[in-house]
Amino acid sequence: MPACCVPDGYAQLFDEKNARTDARNYLAKGLDPTGRRMVDEILRRGVADASVLEVGGGIGALEIELLRAGAAHATNVELVGTYEQAARDLLENLGLAGRVDRTLLDFARDGVQVPRADIVLLHRVICCYPDMESLVRVSADHATRILALSFPANRWWWRIGQLLSRVWFRLRGCAFRLYLHDPRRILAIAEAAGLRPVLQRRGWVWQIAVLERSVS
Repeated sequence: MPACCVPDGYAQLFDEKNARTDARNYLAKGLDPTGRRMVDEILRRGVADASVLEVGGGIGALEIELLRAGAAHATNVELVGTYEQAARDLLENLGLAGRVDRTLLDFARDGVQVPRADIVLLHRVICCYPDMESLVRVSADHATRILALSFPANRWWWRIGQLLSRVWFRLRGCAFRLYLHDPRRILAIAEAAGLRPVLQRRGWVWQIAVLERSVS
């Protein structure tokens, strides 16, 4: 496993304190703007009784929004366990604990252990993982209806930020790394799995893609 994928590298950056902060912010402010746009597009396509799979969802804010809008059940997959307590507390607080399964594994490597779902979500996850092709391919294969993704927009300031982040993480002794994968390649992999884009939006910071499985 690459050094950046050693769970300790993720646990250093995405720790319990960050998890608690994310939960408080979600309760106070709702979704971030990028996540809100992703969820709104999915809601326009219908979520009644749908199953949801969120990869790297953290506290699971996007899946929670879909559950509250009528989705039946959600599964959240994490690489490390630092978000589990805050996520479980949040689900209990919202009365949704019985409708979400949370599991720990490397989805790109071991996704076969996770059931397919109507809707698959990866929000700000692809840029945290080196083997983008495996991650997107497995995610696309798991989506029976919709795959929703967000990842860094192809902007020059992201490339500067990536270089600066490498120095910053090295100084902190953190094994985490930021990856800027080619958006065209991300979409090509998803389309090769039988999905077609229904929304693409390139913002100043994040790019959104929502794809739907073609019906033959």
